[in-house]
Amino acid sequence: MKTPLRLIATGFFALLISVSTLAQSGMSAERLARYDAFYQKEIDEARLPGVVTLIYKNGEKAHESALGYSDFSAKTPMRTDQIFFIQSMTKPVVSTAFMMLYEEGHFFLNDPISKYLPEFKDMKVVKDPQVGSASGLEPAKSQITIAQVLSHTAGFLHGIGSTKLDEEVREAIYISNPKTLEERVKALAAQPLASHPGEKWNYSASPDILARLIEVFTGMSTAEFLKARLFDPLGMKDTGYNLSAAQAPRMVKLHNFDDAGQLITSERQTPTSGNTVFGGTHGLFSTAQDYALFAQMMLNGGELNGKRYLSSKTVDIMRINQSGDLFQDPGKGFGLGFAVVDDLADSKALSSEGTFYWSGAFCTYFFIDPAEKMVAVFMTQLNPFSGHYENKFRQMVYQAVD
Repeated sequence: MKTPLRLIATGFFALLISVSTLAQSGMSAERLARYDAFYQKEIDEARLPGVVTLIYKNGEKAHESALGYSDFSAKTPMRTDQIFFIQSMTKPVVSTAFMMLYEEGHFFLNDPISKYLPEFKDMKVVKDPQVGSASGLEPAKSQITIAQVLSHTAGFLHGIGSTKLDEEVREAIYISNPKTLEERVKALAAQPLASHPGEKWNYSASPDILARLIEVFTGMSTAEFLKARLFDPLGMKDTGYNLSAAQAPRMVKLHNFDDAGQLITSERQTPTSGNTVFGGTHGLFSTAQDYALFAQMMLNGGELNGKRYLSSKTVDIMRINQSGDLFQDPGKGFGLGFAVVDDLADSKALSSEGTFYWSGAFCTYFFIDPAEKMVAVFMTQLNPFSGHYENKFRQMVYQAVD
């Protein structure tokens, strides 16, 4: 059967537009093919179930791909509109929303959190986190500030480490199954700190405090505030703490490795409805495209499509190292809600100084590079977390920059 001339012409012009867009973006088509081939090999060899990746550069969509499977066991093909549980990629979103309230004058960054949440006034610090509360407690040397909460230098833990104190925190804020964010945050306040405020960087559940402060300052739930002030205006139509009946079928299955090291679809899956704790540490569902809209807004200094969400000066202080040398990752520091590359030579990796980023526990990643005018998002659902694909993602994106 002969192909109609009209279809040939349409395909030719579509190809010209695609090549032109790629050229404008400053990415190499040949090297992006290498990028996709790398992930396809990981999928073929059953190390990854499937991925959606998205790159915007110079304001253009430079590359988008859906590879592998949304359900590895059922071999259901991955699509670009799939929804993922983004876990700790919730943290930068909530931190950004919280800083919108900073711009409205609700607080100073050096304010003690006890000014607004009195349960944090008389905090105690364990003498040995490995032993937990049984090692003895001492009064915190100083009040915890809002800036310390944003930069994870307040002394809190996340409850996901191996110490006895982590175990105590985990039981209090997760296993006890609090029904509201207020319950969870009060449970966190009742636990001792792992270190004195400002003395160490500890990856922590402190963004839940930010989410709780959003409730206190606005009288809205964090879910309501995010939807009204970020998600709806940005066009993030598939992002939230619960999925509708229409959205749920697009949810990607969680995967893990069995005792024999074989990749399988997990027996337990993330609940997509009925969630009532609208926290800052984790909890959001999203797509690669939705998250790229948020990232592009931050790349633009707080503006997207003519609407301003944050001042460029606010974004500036969020994406610089606010933790000194406390963040123990060579060449990197931590700002207000984001990690940041601040010494490229020391990082020993492809990137740009000033790049800010974060990841999620099911191996989702993103980064924002102001020097290259680029945002990149990597989505999968794989447990347990590993930084391997985060580092490979950056490596494969940057090698494709012309």
